[in-house]
Amino acid sequence: MSDSNSEARETIAFQGAPGAYSDLACHQVYPDMRSLPCKTFTDAFAAVAEGRAHFAMIPIENSVAGRVADIHQLLPESHLRIVAEHYQPVHHQLLACKGAHAAGLKIVRSHVHALSQCRNVIQRLSLDAVVHADTAGAAAEIAKLGDPSVAAIASGLAAEIYGLDVIEAGVEDEAHNTTRFVVLAKQAIDPDPADGPVVTSFVFHVRNVPAALYKALGGFSTNGVNMTKLESYMVGGTFTATQFFAEVEAHPSEHHLQLALEELGFFTSEVTIMGVYPAHPFRAESAKKNNK
Repeated sequence: MSDSNSEARETIAFQGAPGAYSDLACHQVYPDMRSLPCKTFTDAFAAVAEGRAHFAMIPIENSVAGRVADIHQLLPESHLRIVAEHYQPVHHQLLACKGAHAAGLKIVRSHVHALSQCRNVIQRLSLDAVVHADTAGAAAEIAKLGDPSVAAIASGLAAEIYGLDVIEAGVEDEAHNTTRFVVLAKQAIDPDPADGPVVTSFVFHVRNVPAALYKALGGFSTNGVNMTKLESYMVGGTFTATQFFAEVEAHPSEHHLQLALEELGFFTSEVTIMGVYPAHPFRAESAKKNNK
């Protein structure tokens, strides 16, 4: 194996600057791999498709902010497959340059979602919120600026990378703030359902006939398949072509999902399996809490 191939197998791509929450997820899930920062999600997908990285760590939804824009549309276009999922608790930190104090802060910079998730501390300290492209980029910017009146909201990893002080830790408003990531690779995997719960992600187009979606989804109910996600979005720049991204807790080899997918096929023009992968333990933990 060449050095470049060996390096790629030890590399995981993510969108954002070093210290982004996606970078933090890479380090937590694959601590022995090198994380590769990419400017856009498309660049992160390309790093895997072109063999410069083995995996890509991509955020797909957040418990507070909802789904990550464009990801569901970009995933099918990438021709990559989902091989794992990861649920990352989001703990925002209020960061500033060395020697800064909370009383002296006037401005805070961060991604729009991070700012909206930390309204309480922003209001309590009477800070002017300034939107930045990403959390880690904001941290890098204030580190370079060196102004003790300007803070950033970012991860603890960003504080370490850019040499910033943590003025206040855990400033997120909601304790349940969690981001779900999917891990993408060139090659699909086929986990054994006997080893534990499995998730199947797929996209489909419904036929342009009355009640097609209702009929397409009926097979999952009648066959006892638990569908945990159903997202719709327009494709091809029209208002008539709709694609759906769905996830179910089952393996395609299991008889009840086979029957459901067979029924789905009667009412769709295309079904593409995006990945079959082990369910993260967070799913079961969340289900227990919700059922209490």
